[in-house]
Amino acid sequence: MDFPSKLLEKAVEEISQLPGIGKRTALRLALHLLKQPEEQTSRLVGALDKMRREISYCKSCHNISDAAICEICANPARDHQVICVVEDVRDVMALENTQLFKGIYHVLGGKISPIDGIGPSQLNIQSLIEKVKEGEVKELIFALSSTMDGDTTNFYIYKQIKDFDVITSTIARGIAVGDELEYADEVTLGRSLVHRVPFENAFKAI
Repeated sequence: MDFPSKLLEKAVEEISQLPGIGKRTALRLALHLLKQPEEQTSRLVGALDKMRREISYCKSCHNISDAAICEICANPARDHQVICVVEDVRDVMALENTQLFKGIYHVLGGKISPIDGIGPSQLNIQSLIEKVKEGEVKELIFALSSTMDGDTTNFYIYKQIKDFDVITSTIARGIAVGDELEYADEVTLGRSLVHRVPFENAFKAI
């Protein structure tokens, strides 16, 4: 692709690094920004820069937050004895959109994946185990995607906490095997939460 400007080419190159955006889409976005008032582009750049520099992660659940403790964990109306274990922030957003879950979350930051070189120590697993050891957790709901890596991660955590007095369940497999949680519709996702099953039973069915 030939560019009439090195500045445009550099902008397209950077935009195309974003997931799901190819060079042609990046070019359309760059040209669109050129047509907008300069103040609008400045606001976009400022918002992205401020987000990157100032955003933090909840010290309790590892969700994205503007404060040390996120709004969900700080909410006394939530059931802090029930923790929904998810892969990343997008899953928290998807589950919150169902408006059916009243507990809190724990964001692992990924899944165990030997092929990709991701082990338990690289995820937020130990802090979850510590919560269980403290004895204040009544139930863990495994809500990772129905993939081999998701099941491996679920089982690893289960082995670490199975001797403690905590119920382990997994969302019902209304979510198709292999599907990512964030792409499920709210109704299906909500029903999966409501009709969750004991984790041991889910594992035996695999």
